Amino acid sequence: MSDQQLKHKSHRREKRTGKVPSEASHGARGKETTGRTKDSVSTASYMDDLGHHDDNARLVVTIDNTYQLGPYKCFPVPAVTDILKDVLTSYLQEEKYESEWSQKMTKTICEVIRARVKDLMIPRYKIVVLVHIGQLTGQSMQISSRCLWDASNDTFASYSFKNSYLFGVATVFAVYFE
Repeated sequence: MSDQQLKHKSHRREKRTGKVPSEASHGARGKETTGRTKDSVSTASYMDDLGHHDDNARLVVTIDNTYQLGPYKCFPVPAVTDILKDVLTSYLQEEKYESEWSQKMTKTICEVIRARVKDLMIPRYKIVVLVHIGQLTGQSMQISSRCLWDASNDTFASYSFKNSYLFGVATVFAVYFE
């Protein structure tokens, strides 16, 4: 065999095994950057032949269509309203309004409400929780929201709490996911 054929055969073997020589392995130097030299190192990986890969590495999960257009179980608005009432009352009953405290408490109450609603295990509903806490100083406030809504399946539950220092409004939106 000639040198050219050996070199070509060696290159094909290295390519098949994923070991391709880089410029650094041949002693070439990269460009100088900020006064120092830098070796260039490159690696290449190739997908093995189809017969040699591990089947357990990538399991493909296929989900069949259920052709379900509506929920098996409706969203329990009264139960969620009871959760909202319980959480808001227990967290805000004896509290006074402080702006930094209310920011942290809003996140905490949202997480607690979301966890308790998810514990009801209502399938195929996406849950969105909004909590507003504000100071009572004789002002009025209107809260509104808009979204794409399917009136037959999507719903919400809301509860307002008020003590002598602050108010809290919690809303849970349940959007059916087909």
